[in-house]
Amino acid sequence: MQLFLGPRTEALEREWAAKCGVKHAIAVASGTDSLLLPLLAADMGPGDEVITVGWTFIATLEAIVHAGARPVIVDVDPETLTMDFDQLAAAVTPRTRAIIPVHIYGHPADMGPIMELATEHGLFVLEDAAQAHGAMYAGRAVGGLGHGGSFSFYVTKNLSAYGEGGMVTTNNDELADGVRLLRNHGRTAKSEHVVVGFNSRLHELQAAVLLVKLQRMDQWNARRREIAARYQERLGDLPIRLPVERSECNHVYHIYGTRTPDRDRLKEVLDEAEIGYSLHYPKPAHRQPAMAPWGLDRCETPVSDQAARQILGLPIHPFLSDAQIDHVCDVLAEALGG
Repeated sequence: MQLFLGPRTEALEREWAAKCGVKHAIAVASGTDSLLLPLLAADMGPGDEVITVGWTFIATLEAIVHAGARPVIVDVDPETLTMDFDQLAAAVTPRTRAIIPVHIYGHPADMGPIMELATEHGLFVLEDAAQAHGAMYAGRAVGGLGHGGSFSFYVTKNLSAYGEGGMVTTNNDELADGVRLLRNHGRTAKSEHVVVGFNSRLHELQAAVLLVKLQRMDQWNARRREIAARYQERLGDLPIRLPVERSECNHVYHIYGTRTPDRDRLKEVLDEAEIGYSLHYPKPAHRQPAMAPWGLDRCETPVSDQAARQILGLPIHPFLSDAQIDHVCDVLAEALGG
């Protein structure tokens, strides 16, 4: 059996490219690598600025820093928690080279205006779709909207490997060739290395797992949407802020992120009822100590900071029953006086 870059990886790449409506899908070892390698292949480096959001997992910022560029943080839209376009437009400078919009929690960023701005200024757009497998924007799959797309197959994702994995998507032949080169030690032949690359090959075992799960992803995403609709119906009249779905978007609800100033009390209620929850994110990525050397802790992001104090992710995965969802809603309704 071939351990890396074998027939299962090739099959997964073909199927994922078709799923995203792109020419190329390049499998890599992790979601973090699926951010870093396309930045490097697009020649990002010292002196370049990459605009993104702090309301994301820190890997988004790590990739920019590891590429040698400088992360520039803008705040998020108060409804969707995706990139605020007005702040993005104001943040563009002569040093800006790229934009990384994050399709947070499974809801796509507003890619239409973002791509128009990028075209106007000649900027590279890399979609961070780590939480948005199968999500749609204006009838098109995420990962096929920017110049490149980044996916994580970490074990918690809507489409997950048996551990780690990632995928880069693009319609750009040169970018695809660059990522392929970088993921395999810069190798063009067995004993020929033309650039300094990385060991970022997806294991064939992971590809095999992903190929099986990919056949069920749409069904699982549909179930997530059913669960989200049940939450909306049962919790809609309670004093808790529920996720929104813009009309042009298809949300895949990787996380069902509610918001409430009463979060700490609700956490206690859920703990007592032995109901799981998530806090994505109690401290935004740009507020982490690791980002202080780049001055990101001084960024003004009131929407992200408020969300960090209020976010409470309710249970959502395709194997939950209606009865379990109703139990969560009953516990919250009692706690919130509904």
